[in-house]
Amino acid sequence: MEMSREKLCASKADGSSDSAFHCSACHDDEEWGSTSRGRAKSRSLSASPALGSTKEFRRTRSLHGPCPVTTFGPKACMLQNPKTIMHIQDPASQRLTWNKPPKSVLVIKKIRDASLLQPFKELCVYLTEENNMIVYVEKKVLEDPAIANDENFGPVKKKFCTFREDYDDISNQIDFIICLGGDGTLLYASSLFQGSVPPVMAFHLGSLGFLTPFNFENFQSQVTQVIEGNAALVLRSRLKVKVVKEPREKTTVQNGIEENGVVSANLEKEVGKQIMQYQVLNEVVVDRGPSSYLSNVDVFLDGHLITTVQGDGVIVSTPTGSTAYAAAAGASMIHPNVPAIMITPICPHSLSFRPIVVPAGVELKIMLSPDARNTAWVSFDGRKRQEICHGDSISITTSCYPLPSICFRDPVSDWFESLAQCLHWNVRKKQNNFAVEE
Repeated sequence: MEMSREKLCASKADGSSDSAFHCSACHDDEEWGSTSRGRAKSRSLSASPALGSTKEFRRTRSLHGPCPVTTFGPKACMLQNPKTIMHIQDPASQRLTWNKPPKSVLVIKKIRDASLLQPFKELCVYLTEENNMIVYVEKKVLEDPAIANDENFGPVKKKFCTFREDYDDISNQIDFIICLGGDGTLLYASSLFQGSVPPVMAFHLGSLGFLTPFNFENFQSQVTQVIEGNAALVLRSRLKVKVVKEPREKTTVQNGIEENGVVSANLEKEVGKQIMQYQVLNEVVVDRGPSSYLSNVDVFLDGHLITTVQGDGVIVSTPTGSTAYAAAAGASMIHPNVPAIMITPICPHSLSFRPIVVPAGVELKIMLSPDARNTAWVSFDGRKRQEICHGDSISITTSCYPLPSICFRDPVSDWFESLAQCLHWNVRKKQNNFAVEE
């Protein structure tokens, strides 16, 4: 008995326990390796902090780097250690596997779209009656008169579990997600989960459909394959964004009148800094807002000033967001499997300001320049728009929680199919060949 206790203490001291471990590059409450309701948490895009004495900026490693340490031998040769050698991961190797069969599914339907009512009803009937699954639906979806007044749909509707955005936390109750709509529906699903995200199956029932590879005609067989775990995955990296707003005084003037330029003594004062955090799938956009002046913001990378943006603003996007606002602003398009962050200026007042791609593990910080004439505005995937004043800061890095998107075929084929069908990439009239002289 004493020997077993000594072995247990030794294993704890060596850190060889098989329990869930923490990602020190993020918050202390972000755990890996644990399961929730039969669903294993998504594999992280980052892990150990970088070695060295730098404590202020903790780098993370990407999917392509299993270890931040690379050992070199004589004559600058890289030692053949499988734990430290950089390797390229095959995108097709990411597969959907269930630890336990899924039991609960979140169905997200595009609001105010009458064309989706019938597909929504058919899907819910199939999930509840034929698969005996617990279906979660947003409460405002069931408030649609076409659903509320449908007597045939009433027995199915009574089996639903409902929730409200920003009020109910369902992050630990969902095994996978089904989206009915366009790309905005998938972005909305991402915003509901600020931690680990369940696998997402997105049906193309919207306008563009770049992120929604599935067609609804054969939804029964496709949903069955996902429930059985027979599908490919692409881990779409997200951005972890922290907005810090400095405390400032708010002046409240009685009756809205300020006499002789003297502010009334009735003041409201904010106490302490205001900190907000977001998980962003597409991009963080900093723009000049309603002001007629150029935006003037400083961009820092790991604490070092790299440039000042003078123009309409700047876009910090994921590879998934590179085909959205960033592509419209002239940036390159990056495959979702590439671990990177793209910085794209919006209408810069410079001929040489080109979009750049930085490693996924760096930390970016955006602040107003000290001599900026006006404030700036920031939005996250087009939501939560707010004003940024002098002294406020926006910190951006790659999140530990990617969005697992279920593929129709595989990550490479789906991506090029979306480029061709949605953006008509490299579509051109064919050039005629020379006529062969007889």
